[in-house]
Amino acid sequence: MCPAGTGTWSGEPTSVRSRRCPFAKRSRVGGGAERLVVNMGPQHPSTHGVLRLILTLDGETVTEARVGIGYLHTGIEKNLEYRTWTQGTTFVTRMDYLMPIFNETVYCLAVERLLGITERVPERANVIRVLMMELNRISSHLVAMATFGMELGATTIMTNGFRERELVLDIFEMVTGLRMNHAYVRPGGVAQDLPAGAVGKIREFLAEMPKRLTIMRKLLDANPIYLRRTRDVAHLDLAGCMALGVTGPMLRAAGLAWDLRKAKPYCGYEHYEFDIPVSDGCDVYARYRVRIAEMEQSLRIVEQCLDRLAPGPVMIDDAKIGWPAQLAIGADGMGNSPDHIAHIMGTSMEALIHHFKLVTEGFRVPPGQAYAAIESAKGELGCLAVSDGGPRPYRVHFRDPSFTHLQAVAAMCEGGTVADVIAAVASIDPVMGGVDR
Repeated sequence: MCPAGTGTWSGEPTSVRSRRCPFAKRSRVGGGAERLVVNMGPQHPSTHGVLRLILTLDGETVTEARVGIGYLHTGIEKNLEYRTWTQGTTFVTRMDYLMPIFNETVYCLAVERLLGITERVPERANVIRVLMMELNRISSHLVAMATFGMELGATTIMTNGFRERELVLDIFEMVTGLRMNHAYVRPGGVAQDLPAGAVGKIREFLAEMPKRLTIMRKLLDANPIYLRRTRDVAHLDLAGCMALGVTGPMLRAAGLAWDLRKAKPYCGYEHYEFDIPVSDGCDVYARYRVRIAEMEQSLRIVEQCLDRLAPGPVMIDDAKIGWPAQLAIGADGMGNSPDHIAHIMGTSMEALIHHFKLVTEGFRVPPGQAYAAIESAKGELGCLAVSDGGPRPYRVHFRDPSFTHLQAVAAMCEGGTVADVIAAVASIDPVMGGVDR
């Protein structure tokens, strides 16, 4: 909740103020009317992390809503200036920690544009990137559903959402070795190929997940309590979305079928068949319907990815850029490429020296700047990468959708009730790791 001593009741004796809530203050406006100013957060179970909302209340009605951010600042963008281009993936994956694959992919796309190797990324690597992004879209939306249900008191949705997410995280762990913060997508491709058994596990997931989504729909689509908490709540029409730079499910819930996967395809998305779910409800319920429909479309894309997985490399064939990607588990429990190790340790001193420099110093990127944007689970995620010709970024800056969408809190909440603020923030689905980076 709000820090102690942030406000007191004005105009009252000290003996009275001591018995009042120390976390709010009352002010008078014209005509003698009173307004209560309260802090919601930065530590509050319904603010999706350390988000602070300063709310001015007239009874239960919110007359003013302001957003305070910066409580989770990690300095990720600044840290990138002191790491090699490849090491950068270990930082960016931690920004919006619910969609790490998207963070890694957009960063690598920007670096690849600077290097001029976009068209040289292997086809299999692009298919794996799409596969992992769509699985990540599903897991991110499941957390959005789960936390939203918890905030409205629907604990069944919370437990179901996190249970279904475990199915995706199991796949991530099998493919990358980690459930979160993978650093799996790298400039030139991906860190390693799909391990044995991964395709079978994903097909099992494709057979099971539609049933789980059907259950979630039965719990929410026509639930009268859920409908009363979400219908005509936190209204934001298309004009408001365009004015505030809102993208993703929130924009599509306002009736505009804008999706970068179709509008400006990347990673081969133009070769996949899928629909763009839209709604003209412009409210919390419409955003829910769009997100659950997007999960169903992601399942379609994942299935097509498995059908498109042709044999081939997963890292660019350029020893000056691509790290070895034919990994195996060595006796020490760490990944290695047996052929590469045999080559640099047994037959080529030059290759050993080059490998040492690639890992310790990194590759150099031509001077310039490049911007890449993708359709993440929350909207347009962009990356501007600037190079001065060295082995480390001069500057990297991200357009995080959560940061942009928090602008809409005032437009969505003012005039509504305090309870509606909870639903409004949940429908934005912000993650403060992406906001405070």
